[in-house]
Amino acid sequence: MIMRKRIYELPNRFSIGKFFCLSALLLIAGCWATPAQSDTRRERQYQIVDLSSLGGTSSRGNSINDRGWVAGFSNLSATVRHAALWRNNSTTPIDLGTLGSPQRNSNVTWSVKNNNGSIVGISQTDTPMPLGENWSCVAFFPPATATGYTCLGFVWEDGAMRPLNPLPGGFNSFATGANNRREVVGWAENGIHDPTCVDNNQVLQFRPVVWQARSGAISELPTPPGDSSGAATAINNRGQIVGITGDCDQAIGRRTARHAVLWDRGTITGLGNLGAEYWNTPTNINHRGDVVGFAGTPGDVEGNILQAFIWTRSEGMKRLPPLSRTGHVHAEAYGINERRQVVGISCDADSVDCRAVIWEDGVAKDLNDLKNPSFTARLEQAKDINERGEITGRSFNPTTGERRAFLAIPG
Repeated sequence: MIMRKRIYELPNRFSIGKFFCLSALLLIAGCWATPAQSDTRRERQYQIVDLSSLGGTSSRGNSINDRGWVAGFSNLSATVRHAALWRNNSTTPIDLGTLGSPQRNSNVTWSVKNNNGSIVGISQTDTPMPLGENWSCVAFFPPATATGYTCLGFVWEDGAMRPLNPLPGGFNSFATGANNRREVVGWAENGIHDPTCVDNNQVLQFRPVVWQARSGAISELPTPPGDSSGAATAINNRGQIVGITGDCDQAIGRRTARHAVLWDRGTITGLGNLGAEYWNTPTNINHRGDVVGFAGTPGDVEGNILQAFIWTRSEGMKRLPPLSRTGHVHAEAYGINERRQVVGISCDADSVDCRAVIWEDGVAKDLNDLKNPSFTARLEQAKDINERGEITGRSFNPTTGERRAFLAIPG
C-alpha cells in the first residue's frame, strides 16, 4: 500500500550549585547560569551499532520493540530479500524465511511493537498472481522479483511463519502491526472488482482488517461513507488502530489515502490533512493515542514531496518540519514513543540527500549530529523508536555503496 517510502538529566552538581547560591547571595543572579548547569542542556549522544546482513548489501531495521528486538529486512542477494530479526543483543540476523520457496521475498515493513515474541510482515508465496495485479508488496521487494506471485501477511512466532489469509474472494493480504494482545492489523483483498482501481495495479477492493494471531480469524474495520477501500497501519495496546481510507486506486497510497483515520471502540475519527486529499498516512500510534505519519502536499498527486505530521487529540494534526539543511523539503515520520520522541526522514526534493531525523518538541534534529564520531556511515533513515529511546533504521556508506540496518542507543 505505502511506497513513501535526550532526555535532559539533572546532575548531582545541582546540589553544589544550590549550596553556592545560599552561601553567596550577592551572586545569586549569576549562580543559576553557571557552567555546571549549562551542561544539562547538552544533547544526548547515540552509540551506533552496525547490524550485519544475510549476505546482501541492503538491509534495514523497520521496527524495534521495548525488548530491543529489531525487525526489518536483509537482502540475500540483489534480487532476494528476506524478513530479518536481530535480537538478544546479537548483531547477526535471524532469517525469518518466506511463505514460499527460499527464492521468494519477505519483509517486516512497519513498526510491529509487540513485546511478546510476535513478528508480523509480508511474504510472497509460490502461487502465481491470478489477476496480474501489482499488489502492495511490490514496493517493498527488489524490483526484479517483486511481481508475479501472491503476497500474504504473516505472523512469525517461536521460529515458525504462518500466513494471514485475505477476505473471502481475495488473493492477497498485508500485515503491519501487532499489539501485546496479539491483535494483528493490516489490509486484505475481498472478491469485489472495483472500478476505482486504476492502471491494472489493483483489481479487487482491499479493506482494513484485524486478525487474531492465535486463530487467524479475520474481521473488517468500517470505512467512512463513500470510501471503498482502506488499510490499517498500526495498533497500540489499548486496541486503538490507525490507517487510511479512500478509493481502491493503486494499492500503494495516493487516493487510497484520502482520509487518515483512527478506529477506537467502534468509532472512526478523521485525523485531517495538511492541505491535500491524498497520501495522508498514519504510520504509528503510541499508547497515549498520539499518531505520527506523513501527508500529501497540495498539487503533488504522485507524492513526490510529503509532509511529516504528529496528531494529538488536543491539538489535531500538526506539521513536523524537515531539517533546515539546504534543499530539504520532504519529511516522513515513522515512529513515536510515550515521551513523544518522533523519528523519521528528511530529504531534498530529489531524495539524493536523505537524513535520519528525531523530532523533540516539534524540532527536527539530524541524528548524524548526535552519533558517535567513530561511526562514519550516514544515517539516512530512522524508522522506529522504543520506550528506552533506542532507534533503528538504515545507514549508507558512500564508499562501498552498502546500506545497513543500525541500532542507535542513547548515551
